[in-house]
Amino acid sequence: MATVRSAHTVWNGDLFNGKGDVTLDSSGLGTYDVTWKARAEEANGKTSPEELIAAAHSACFSMAFSNALAEAGKTAERISTSADVTFVPGTGITGSHLKVTAVVPGLTAEQFDDIAESAKTGCPVSQALTGIEITMDATLES
Repeated sequence: MATVRSAHTVWNGDLFNGKGDVTLDSSGLGTYDVTWKARAEEANGKTSPEELIAAAHSACFSMAFSNALAEAGKTAERISTSADVTFVPGTGITGSHLKVTAVVPGLTAEQFDDIAESAKTGCPVSQALTGIEITMDATLES
């Protein structure tokens, strides 16, 4: 069964001097300021589409990795994933770099690398981002 999650943005003004508010409707977790400066320069307490994509990508990868581990009969003690999404003004979003560290008892480094790569390509957000380069640094910790 499909699920739908919703957010909305109200924007006022032109691109470079205007500002907007992004509201997370499905969760009700809040409303966040968004501006061009936050997107193309410094965040200064505001968000951007790229930060929201990075949040989605890191969460999705962690979930996909956890599931892939379970399918291999393993359970992680901890998975820590960050995503860095790159935006180039005039070009657009050019990449997402995942950094993952995990503690998975009984898993070899080779198994870890294979499962992490599978999760990277199998994650629904990665699949949605096929138009950009997705890279990853994955580290198995003991």
